[in-house]
Amino acid sequence: MLIDTHAHLDFPDFSADLPRVIGRAREAGVDRIITIGCDVASSRRAIEIAEQFDAVFAAVGIHPNAAHEAESGFLEEIRRLAAHPKVVAIGECGLDYHWLPETGVAERQARQGEVFHAQLELAAELGFGVVVHQRDCWAETIEAIRPFSGRVRGVFHCFGGTPAQVAEVLALGHLVSFTGIATFKNAAQVRESARAVASDRYMVETDAPYLAPIPFRGKRCEPAYTRQTAECLARERSLTVEALAAETTRTAESFFRFGRD
Repeated sequence: MLIDTHAHLDFPDFSADLPRVIGRAREAGVDRIITIGCDVASSRRAIEIAEQFDAVFAAVGIHPNAAHEAESGFLEEIRRLAAHPKVVAIGECGLDYHWLPETGVAERQARQGEVFHAQLELAAELGFGVVVHQRDCWAETIEAIRPFSGRVRGVFHCFGGTPAQVAEVLALGHLVSFTGIATFKNAAQVRESARAVASDRYMVETDAPYLAPIPFRGKRCEPAYTRQTAECLARERSLTVEALAAETTRTAESFFRFGRD
């Protein structure tokens, strides 16, 4: 069975048909879904959804694009939310230099760094893995997480980098996760990286409602489409879908804190 390790089920895109979305995922062989918080409010919603559905778990955190809005007590609130038994990771957190304002760039980048560092410290303290977002700031993200190697494991979600960057992530003890981008015609680099990664250091995800794989590109993505990404990666790695599902499920079960009391 597959695990969609990164979706945003609290987004309005799913408000009208969430039970059916989760049912279709189950029919496609996706038996667990992790819904990801992007700020305190969405982290709360993620937990509420996880409470409603046995197949759904939550990650709680502050996305870099929400870091500038995080109030002074955000970390204690994330700590409180992380105590919920269906929370399995901290995140989505990290750095994003793609969406920056025209003015105050240095201040925005500094705040992202502060909020990311605080969440890495919290994850280290609580024993959680971290769901890492990075966009247009590879070197800065690596340098931010490097001091935590051996203390925290991170998964670089929606990985789109090179095999050399895969090697850099793995050398620091972290993982990568692939989305439907792997199915896109112009994503040869992603597929090359998928062939290069070690068998116990990668996972699959949708990032739903974004990045629907071929043949659904341009439509709302949903967790059932984890299967299309898995089929693509299985071809690239010369595996059956069942073998790839077994690999990625073992990795996800070792990374996320499922089954906590």
